[in-house]
Amino acid sequence: MVWQSFSDFIDMGGRGAFVWGSYGVSCALIALELWLLRQRRRQSLRRLLQLQQLEQNG
Repeated sequence: MVWQSFSDFIDMGGRGAFVWGSYGVSCALIALELWLLRQRRRQSLRRLLQLQQLEQNG
């Protein structure tokens, strides 16, 4: 597609809200997934450390 101006590109023929909204939601969900994975990893590492300490002490 060829646009005459940057605002035409943003508007996307009247469908810009749907297009950019979809990009926004997708980016937000990817960021949420990365954050959740990071939290789970930290939790797993903490649990492994606890188990390691219990094994050494008990």
